[in-house]
Amino acid sequence: MEKASFAAGCFWGVEAAFRHLDGVASTAVGYAGGTLENPSYEDVCSGATGHAETVLIEYDPAIVSYDKLLETFWNCHDPTQLNRQGPDVGSQYRSVIFHHTPQQRAAALASKEALQRSGKHRRPIVTDILSASTFSRAEEYHQQYVPTIC
Repeated sequence: MEKASFAAGCFWGVEAAFRHLDGVASTAVGYAGGTLENPSYEDVCSGATGHAETVLIEYDPAIVSYDKLLETFWNCHDPTQLNRQGPDVGSQYRSVIFHHTPQQRAAALASKEALQRSGKHRRPIVTDILSASTFSRAEEYHQQYVPTIC
């Protein structure tokens, strides 16, 4: 099993998009990329902690490739919006790929570049690609909150 982490706006819909993929063993929503240890939802929503709402995925690469996870990530949000997705505004809703390995970093950079070159989006892609940091699991009432795929 391997891990992947993505932030793409409100974590509820993003988690649902990944949860239903064959080869995904588990998903958890939480917070990554910030400075406060063990932040609460209220802490993160303040915008002061630096965290992004993030989905941590455990997957079997023999069944689902990291490239397929990247495809799902790019397709479930607008990567050209800085610090927002739809009505959700703030740095906690930013677009980030948190890579866990050098191979994931290379794949993420290549996929971002290919998407930008594709012309699918008229504006520049603002998604950050960062090394995975401490993941703090969100409160249980946030886990698997949305039953449908975004």
